[in-house]
Amino acid sequence: MTKILTVHSRKGGVGKTTVAYELAQLLSAPLVDFEWDEGSASRVWGYRHEDRTTVPLMDAFEKDRTPRPLRGHGKPDLVPGHPNLVYLDPSSEDVASALQRWAGEWDTEWVVVDTHPGWSAWSDGACAVSQVVVSPVPLRVKELEATAGMVTEMADYPLVLVPNMVPRVPDAQSRKKLREMVTGTPVRVGPPIPAVSAVGLRRKRMAMTAEPRPAKALQPVVDALHELADLVKRYPE
Repeated sequence: MTKILTVHSRKGGVGKTTVAYELAQLLSAPLVDFEWDEGSASRVWGYRHEDRTTVPLMDAFEKDRTPRPLRGHGKPDLVPGHPNLVYLDPSSEDVASALQRWAGEWDTEWVVVDTHPGWSAWSDGACAVSQVVVSPVPLRVKELEATAGMVTEMADYPLVLVPNMVPRVPDAQSRKKLREMVTGTPVRVGPPIPAVSAVGLRRKRMAMTAEPRPAKALQPVVDALHELADLVKRYPE
């Protein structure tokens, strides 16, 4: 049975799209982009909705059909997002049902879903049918506060918190707070992904993890992403 992984966060700017893009590449999974703002995985991939005459996700919901992922070299197959998704108002049940149907029709072991920050029917439906929900968490006060609320609400979900953009010397109090918020819950903490400025400056469409020889500065991030993908593969077991 195809497994669904959703990358979700209650806040923007936490590195969610990068994690989703790279995990989709590492898992050889179609990436379903439920983001409708600029800076989405679709933009990273090189998809420009301005140059297209159709909106695949809207067509899929309105016409009840399975979208066909776009193919690219060195990057995940993509079901692109679109700004007009904000005006489409499916129920979370409709989203969950559609994802399960698409996953069953695509010949793949995994499907990765990138969500818009915060709660919506899109993210709620995706998380509800996921075998793993990955949430990147920078070790900063506001992000940790938002994550604490999410842990309370989603403690019974297969949730993995991933410390992201972690400085070389992380704040001890932030690390302690993260440990405390998951104590007594089944929520797991994944491998930390280090803060590397080269990630934000990168302009390549190819996934970092698809490069035969990533730039030396990016190698610690690539190593952490491989470790996270290995955790994800083991998690459903």
